Amino acid sequence: MKATVKGRYEVDKSSASATFAVNAGDLKFKASMTDATFVHGPSLNGLALSLEKPGSFIIDYNDVRFQFMNSARVLDKTVNLTYTHARGDNRVGIDGSVAFDPANKMSVSYALDSGNCKVKYVYTHGVPRRTVLEPCYDVSKNSWDFAVTRKFEGGDSLKATYQTSSKNLGLEWNRESKFNGSFKISTSVNLAEQKKVPKIVAESTWNYEM
Repeated sequence: MKATVKGRYEVDKSSASATFAVNAGDLKFKASMTDATFVHGPSLNGLALSLEKPGSFIIDYNDVRFQFMNSARVLDKTVNLTYTHARGDNRVGIDGSVAFDPANKMSVSYALDSGNCKVKYVYTHGVPRRTVLEPCYDVSKNSWDFAVTRKFEGGDSLKATYQTSSKNLGLEWNRESKFNGSFKISTSVNLAEQKKVPKIVAESTWNYEM
């Protein structure tokens, strides 16, 4: 059994969650819970159950969400496809991605219910593949989102994002550790607001083998 504990800390509030995963052959059963499950005594609030076969399907019982994955060969390239049907928020979508080579990848996300479509291109620069550029075009909004990630030795990474539609600028520092889990600090500011007050969030993740 694997257990993951996450903590999220903001200026005005904090939250915690835990996920337990049990493998049964090719299947993986997950149970997730938040602090709402225990804050007023044990309850079903914040409890989520899911059944997953990696690379094939995910069934989320709480949101009544079904996700199926498959792949196909097109022009000697592997195209990965994901179909998602979430009855909770009445959302149906198809995602597809293809890697042209180790440095170039493209993905398309299309929502069948609303017609929204996003096209993202991922370019990994350099031989160590430590610099990642991710421009994304939102067809429905006619706007671009940009992300640049720089990875460092030791598991640290720095990511900058900018959303042209909302004029939201973000910066994220992440540290990964095989022994101590991960730690992330992110800050964002809306450049369209008159008072540009940054929002700061810290997140910690611990992984355990049980």
